[in-house]
Amino acid sequence: MPSRARSRTRGLDPAKLATVRSALQGFVDRGELSGVVTLTSLNGEVVETSAIGWSDIETRTPMRPDTLFRIASMTKPVTSVAALMLIEEGRIALSDPISRWIPELAEPLVLRDAAGPLHDVEPARRAITVEDLLTHRSGIAYAPFSEGPLKQAYQSALGDPGMNRSTPDQWLAALGALPLAFQPGERFHYGHSTDVLGFLIGRVEGKPFREVLRDRIFAPLGMADTDFWLPREKRGRLASLYAYDSASGGLAKVEPEMYDEPPAYTPGGGGLISSAPDYHRFARLLLEGGALDGVRLLRPETVRLMQTNRLTEAQRRIPFAGMDLWKKSGFGLGVSIAEDIVDNPYSCGAPGSITWPGVFGTWWQADPVNDLVLIYLVQHQVPVSARSGSTIATGRGAAGRRALPVYQQGIYDALGEQPGWMRQEPAA
Repeated sequence: MPSRARSRTRGLDPAKLATVRSALQGFVDRGELSGVVTLTSLNGEVVETSAIGWSDIETRTPMRPDTLFRIASMTKPVTSVAALMLIEEGRIALSDPISRWIPELAEPLVLRDAAGPLHDVEPARRAITVEDLLTHRSGIAYAPFSEGPLKQAYQSALGDPGMNRSTPDQWLAALGALPLAFQPGERFHYGHSTDVLGFLIGRVEGKPFREVLRDRIFAPLGMADTDFWLPREKRGRLASLYAYDSASGGLAKVEPEMYDEPPAYTPGGGGLISSAPDYHRFARLLLEGGALDGVRLLRPETVRLMQTNRLTEAQRRIPFAGMDLWKKSGFGLGVSIAEDIVDNPYSCGAPGSITWPGVFGTWWQADPVNDLVLIYLVQHQVPVSARSGSTIATGRGAAGRRALPVYQQGIYDALGEQPGWMRQEPAA
């Protein structure tokens, strides 16, 4: 729960907020970002919104406060909340083997070397559990975060993690035919764990995962613009995706395929489209201990459990995508937690702040000490790999990623805080 007694007496300095907006405008003016939308709330009240630059450069469509964005891995905390709701109801448990609902992964084989040949495998030493999915310790991989033959095997068998024409049953069957990169429970290894979790939730509920989120989270919270599918009448509000083009030295549009009808494949790890106002409501839910505007989805003790580190000391010493991320931050049930802010390049704000970003540059944070929510949305594609995290904001064409710490530092400066600044972001 937020520390209201301390934060209620403070506000954000308007002059410093204006400086933040000007600095972000510079990234657009230099052609490093197409545009950005930000939303900041303090004590539950929105105190800053900005819509800067272009939703679409070619048509000169301006960003708006309600512009829609592909939020990619910001989907994961939403899926995790849905799982925690089922845990509260006693329908699943953290220790449950997922094979009760996902028989496709009942007897997985595991690579002896995560970068080694696909035939060099051994049986899993124990079953994958629900907690393994929530903490990315299932051994399930992602193609971009894999090395060796497993990378191509994942790409060939599973296709695009975010856009797929398979049904959940077909996709899970394909995943079950692939070896795990690591033994269940061995380490945090970023992958399709939350996608599997979403399909598990659907099977427990007996209906498509998309409907579960709509009925149990989005409708109760009033998140009318959040979905796995974007109908044609809303597509004009969707921000275009851009990437650095080496030939022109500027941004070039990337045009992902769009579904004409609601998809069967709805990945809980990265498929949602949302807006700053919608995701703000979700972040406030967590900051308020599981309830918002009279609607309770989780008990406070469950939210505290979600925000408590689950990684062992040995697991925290293993880099994530080349970053020493877990040295001063932990990982709970679907979110990372800032623990030590001093000289921590991957966290900002106050200890206890939670987040998990998206691969297209989207980011959010709920800071309970300052009762502060920050939402930062862009559509900026950069390459990611098993070791790219520590250089994602410094590579050629990635200059736009340096706008995020400008926003972060500017907001905390306006608040009068002096935290450590996140200079780099997890490559989610």
